[in-house]
This record gives sequence, C-alpha cells and structure tokens, in this order.
Amino acid sequence: MPKAPKLPANVATPAYVLDVARLKTNMATAARIRREAGCKILLATKAFAMPAAFPFMRDTLDGTTASGEYEARLGREEFGKEVHVYAPAYAPGEVERLTKIADHIYFNSPEQVEQYLSLVKANPNLHVGVRINPGYSNATLGGALYDPCAPNSRFGTTREEIDQLPWGKIDIFHAHTLCESRDDGSVGLINHVAKNFSAYIKRVKAVNLGGGHFINKPDYNIEKLIAAIKAFRAEFGVEVILEPGAGLVVDTGYLVSSVIGMHKNGKDIAILDASASTHMPDVLEVPYTPPIFGAGEAGAKAHSYILGGKTCMTGDIIGEFSFDKPLKVGDRIVFGDMMQYSFVKNTTFNGTPLPDMAVLHEDGRYEVVRTYGYDEFRRRLG
Repeated sequence: MPKAPKLPANVATPAYVLDVARLKTNMATAARIRREAGCKILLATKAFAMPAAFPFMRDTLDGTTASGEYEARLGREEFGKEVHVYAPAYAPGEVERLTKIADHIYFNSPEQVEQYLSLVKANPNLHVGVRINPGYSNATLGGALYDPCAPNSRFGTTREEIDQLPWGKIDIFHAHTLCESRDDGSVGLINHVAKNFSAYIKRVKAVNLGGGHFINKPDYNIEKLIAAIKAFRAEFGVEVILEPGAGLVVDTGYLVSSVIGMHKNGKDIAILDASASTHMPDVLEVPYTPPIFGAGEAGAKAHSYILGGKTCMTGDIIGEFSFDKPLKVGDRIVFGDMMQYSFVKNTTFNGTPLPDMAVLHEDGRYEVVRTYGYDEFRRRLG
C-alpha cells in the first residue's frame, strides 16, 4: 500500500479525497500504453465521474465511455472529447437524444441494430458499434457478479447470433469481458478475439476491448499489453480502443472518516461517520475489505475493532481491523483506494450525508469542490 497521505488536520469528514500526484502517476502509465501501442484509451465514467479531476486526465485520454444518456452528456459537457456509449438496452427516445451527444453508439443485439441502424447512420459523423459476447471470462473480482460473460449474461451478441448482424454497416467490434484483470487477462482476451473472430474484425474499422484492464496495479505487466496490441493492429489494420475505469484511478484517493461512537458486544466496535452501505457499497457487494492506513488485519496489532457505519442496516460493517493504539471518538480513519466505484454508487439511505468531494493538490493544498447537506437528501425524495 502507498504511503499515508499528508492531509490537513481539520478535514471535515466524511470526505472523498482525490490525490492529484497519484492520479498523474496513473495517467503516465496510460500515456505510455497509448503512445507505444498506438491505441486509444477512454475513461469509463461508470467507475469514476469526478469533473474536478477531468483537467488532470483530458490531455492523456481520448475521451469517455458511458453506460447511458446521462453519463454520455456528462462526458460531452465536462470532458469534451470523444463520447462512446453502450447500454444493454435503451429507453424510448434515448438513442434519438444520443445522436446529438455521442460520437459512437454501441448496440447489444441484432434486434437493436435493426431498430436503430438507419437512425444512427443518418448522421455521417456517428459510428455504430456492436457488443459481442466472445465467451472469454477473466473477471478476477466478485465471481459471476462482475463477470460480463457469466452464464445467461445480458451483455453482448452471442456466437449463435453473430451472423445475423449486418457486418458491412458496423464500424466497431466491442468485447468487454474483464474485471480487475492483470496482463494475462488482457492479453488472453486479445488473443481469443484474434483467433476466434478474425472474419468479423476484418470487416470493421475498430475493435474496442472494453474495460477491466487493471493497468495501474503493480503486478500488471504493461509491456505484454503493449506488445499484444501492436501485434493485433499489425495483423488486422484496425484501431484498438481500451476503456478502463478503475484501472485509471486505482490507489488515487481516499475516504477520510471519523470515529463517532464506541460499542462493545463480544468484540470492540467503532462506529464511523463513513458507511459500507451508503459510501462503500462494493464492500458488501463483492465483498472485499478496503485498506486502512496505519491499520492491520484483526489481531495483527495490539487493539482490534469491528468498524461499522451509523446506518440502521445490521450488515453495515466495513470489516475488522487492528491498530497500534486504542481507538477513541474523534480519531480519524483513512481508507485507501477509494476513487474507483465509490462515490458514483452512493446513496443517502437513512439520511446519511454524502461525503464531501475534495482534491489534494500536489503542493499540499486541500480543496473541497462539493459539499452535500440535507438539501441533497431531500431533493432525491421528490
């Protein structure tokens, strides 16, 4: 785990804090892949959508990829470069509106292509993509919950229906099958697509290899990814697109919280103003245990505690950790790796306040870019 951040002592909690220095380090990795492999890299806003961070990403990336109209609009208005959009289905009128927002619109099935192809092709500046389920799985997190190619997946045209697509009119072959995958997954997907779908790739202009490429994890071999993309481009003469979300922002920020209560029921329990249920949903969904700066696994240090949120949900438990000193009300707990799939999934369940959105600049300046209060809770209730 990286060194603990130097945060001001008076940080109001809870707060998500983007670390600009660490984001720039991750952007350097993306820039190298993009430069040496000759591919495009997009930001998947489903994983990270913080407009205050976009100025630090815009020069490196080619644009954004969205999961629907609102994310597409955010990419167009706030990021300002290419906008790609895919959804397993579109609501009535959504594609019509997307033709005025997006540059590339992806469809999920032959039926969707038949329904919308003429609409999209009416604009010569728009490109049509189709998501294919290639039958290759390498999701290293969450099992079937996060495996796009799990049995009965609703994502992508299957091999059985692929020949129903009008390939002469499709611009982009799209295959997203990974989740937090290392280089073996990325290279495996590239090789699988090349071996099994060459006839279709030769009829498109670009191949989008989706997200889940965990390019900024220390054990990811980017040299192998670069070599695989270069070989693929040389073989087929197509543009290659990657659309990482978490892989671009892993380990670039924190959730800063405070202990607001102590309890004992068999074990010592510390209650925080941060919640697994509302602020860290993947802790419950995956599940996984987030890292805490200065803490260890239960029993590793002298004082162990179960950490829980303040909601009325019984399962609002973040995990069990140990500390060098006893915890007390007012102590600050800093969770690491809290930029990916965190604030984009937050709720105000129980009236739990949303954390501040803040930026830790390279010069140490701490900037709060958005604070939420009762009005945000009330606004969502109609």
